Amino acid sequence: MTDKALRLGTRRSRLAMAQSGQVADAVSQVTGRPVELVEITTFGDVSRAHLSQIGGTGVFVTALRDALTRGEVDFAVHSLKDLPTAQPEDLVLAAVPVREDPRDVIVARDALKLTDLPRGARIGTGSSRRTAQLNAYARAHGLDIETVPIRGNVDTRIRYVHDGELDAVVLAAAGLSRIGRIDEVTDFLSIDTVLPAPGQGALAIECAAGDAELIAALGALDDPFTRVAVTAERSLLAALEAGCSAPVGALADLLADGQIVNEMRLRGVVGTTDGSRMVSLSTTGPVPETHDRARALGRELAAEMLARGAAGLMGERAQ
Repeated sequence: MTDKALRLGTRRSRLAMAQSGQVADAVSQVTGRPVELVEITTFGDVSRAHLSQIGGTGVFVTALRDALTRGEVDFAVHSLKDLPTAQPEDLVLAAVPVREDPRDVIVARDALKLTDLPRGARIGTGSSRRTAQLNAYARAHGLDIETVPIRGNVDTRIRYVHDGELDAVVLAAAGLSRIGRIDEVTDFLSIDTVLPAPGQGALAIECAAGDAELIAALGALDDPFTRVAVTAERSLLAALEAGCSAPVGALADLLADGQIVNEMRLRGVVGTTDGSRMVSLSTTGPVPETHDRARALGRELAAEMLARGAAGLMGERAQ
């Protein structure tokens, strides 16, 4: 029985298959069991509507979770930023592996950087968070850009640039790295320019709450520092009562003194998609020693943001 293959539920996209394949290899090493990928189509994969219209929360996740609940797969791999903040009681987040680069990047024509784009440059993104922050940055620095809503996988989005339909597209560094296309990046966007989505660059490995043996095995892949950082980020998102498609950015940095990590800085931002109004705050303190403390940190920063009017900025969605 112990050498029976474990079934890993994954979305069918090239990126999902790549990151699930990497997790499968790691799980196989830890458990000594083969791992087979079970491809599952999610609503977010088949719908052509923009995420803001289909209510981005959970659209890439629900079908995977349903397969887990029905026992059709043993565990599933998600991009953590796609995961709703509420955790179902019958499922457990068994591992959050070491995070990749959380930054957003630009792939632009002629190897241009953001600040080198011509007046009126058309920048494609499917994210209201990126739209809001790019427009705010452009307003503050006298850039003339037009953000264009797009859907599609990484290949489709980059093709818009190669075909001349767009001057640039914004993507996640982690995704490009995982499919071996990081060398196509023309500009890594500073965290101060565009704050990533909560959990961006991290993966979530989820399984049934009753499978203690598998939970223990998958736990070997968990990175405590990544886990505490994304817990704080997702707590902020939850406290703002915002979904995955809301224009909210958050990032928890672990700050080290030499080799010793001793502080964590949590930053949050929310804004209107035209970039005209933004609430951006941060807090720094000791690295939370428990998940409850990490969640409390997120809630505290969210409360400050709400006190400064953040709630009024989130009702707007990219059309």
